[in-house]
Amino acid sequence: MGGDLREHSIRQHPFTSAHHRGCGFVAGGFNSQNAGSAHLSILLKLREECLPGKTTLNLTTDKAQQAARVVQSLRQAGYTAYLVGGCVRDLLLGREPADYDVATSATPDDVMRLFPQTYAVGVQFGVVLVPVRRDTPEGERDNYVIEVATFRSDGLYSDSRHPDEVQFSRDAQTDVQRRDFTINGLLLDPATGEVLDYVGGREDLQRQILRTIGDARQRFTEDKLRMLRAVRFAARFGYAIDAQTFQAIRDLKAEIHRVSHERIRDEILKMLTEGRARRAFELLDETGLLAEVLPEIKRMQGVQQPPQFHPEGDVWVHTLLLLEGLEAGCSKTLALGALLHDVGKPPTFRVAPDRIRFDQHAEVGTRMAEEICRRFRLSNDETGQVCALVANHMRFGDVQKMKESTLKRFLRLQQFDEHMALHRLDCLASHRDLSLYEFAHERLHTMPAEQIRPKPLINGDDLIAAGYSPGPLFKELLLAVEDAQLEGSIATREQALALVLEKTKKLTPEEQPGRATTKSKSAADLR
Repeated sequence: MGGDLREHSIRQHPFTSAHHRGCGFVAGGFNSQNAGSAHLSILLKLREECLPGKTTLNLTTDKAQQAARVVQSLRQAGYTAYLVGGCVRDLLLGREPADYDVATSATPDDVMRLFPQTYAVGVQFGVVLVPVRRDTPEGERDNYVIEVATFRSDGLYSDSRHPDEVQFSRDAQTDVQRRDFTINGLLLDPATGEVLDYVGGREDLQRQILRTIGDARQRFTEDKLRMLRAVRFAARFGYAIDAQTFQAIRDLKAEIHRVSHERIRDEILKMLTEGRARRAFELLDETGLLAEVLPEIKRMQGVQQPPQFHPEGDVWVHTLLLLEGLEAGCSKTLALGALLHDVGKPPTFRVAPDRIRFDQHAEVGTRMAEEICRRFRLSNDETGQVCALVANHMRFGDVQKMKESTLKRFLRLQQFDEHMALHRLDCLASHRDLSLYEFAHERLHTMPAEQIRPKPLINGDDLIAAGYSPGPLFKELLLAVEDAQLEGSIATREQALALVLEKTKKLTPEEQPGRATTKSKSAADLR
């Protein structure tokens, strides 16, 4: 098999830094501490042309070394092994791979015998996880797993995700034919630096094309989620989708409903948080997938807005502009908040005599956002934060007119930094007036924390000790005390108890909270 592999590999004369210096590549070698005296080097023998935008190639990271050691261990045991997939793609693009995967002729049993500790997460599909120890940037060490997959060919995919049967192989070329996209079908030999390309992935990287390996309809029929992955990869890298690949998505878009909500959620969240969210959602719309996975967002199109507040256009355009402002690595709750903050506008749209209005769209949108979060199986905490972002996004309009107590409660909303970030995005995607954002930012950062969230002067136990029985008015009385405290009109426990007495005196006997005794209480008694 070795001869066949070399026949199809991309060749280049022996690597010299002088030959490639003009392309900006950096050759990085490393010594393995755990592989005897062998010297492991990852040197990419590239064609004379460079990939557009390529500057440096960092191949000395701890993850890269660990992956190369796994490959070397497999080879020393007599098996064929390569780095494969997204890590090779990212290395060629000058990106730091998040993970390193290995493809090998070794069977899962072979892999588990060779490495002392493994996780058999997908043995039936030839997949074994090999844990390694790696250094973290903080100087600590933690566990990192490398996925090791046996070369294989796949049978039918009746569940739209996993093959019904797999046939293990000793041929790398057979293995890459089952993978999704050409740019993910490259193999890298970490010992010699050869990039093996059986699917045209290098050319597609250079042409900036996203294309399936083989027949697009077959690839998407095998796993319908690949349609969303095509959109995500094309958006992330700024690539065009190959015409046949694009048409296959258009034809099969309704099949996405056979994919679990959790898997759809994960792809949508990646689209939102990888720094190219606007392009991803434009592609979702162009392929027809948007109407299938998020019909609530599709309905934003054509919903006009009052131009004095939204000169940018309809709700869809406004939302796209917000998505464009999301930075790579932003939290998924902020990203979903940006996507869903105006989801209540289409059902509340009306044309009033004075202007277009969306009465209670924040409240309606909050309910819709909760339904979407539940559909996507988000956690309760995540759902709560997304709904809070949607529910409160209009409150910034009143921030300069709020009572002191109302403002302080607003500023202490959970994860208020996300509320601020969403409001800023909202402004920049419409009228671009940041005065309310700047006001809230200034108050938040100049007001002492103990004023925003002061220690309570009294609590329910104090009311019980004063002779009151717990009841519905407890919450109202404690809220009145907190209001006065936040407004600055009271500052001591004695003043708080006096305020309680004053308020209860104004109540009718039926409204009075239950008393342990009918004896009238003075402020001194309450103290």
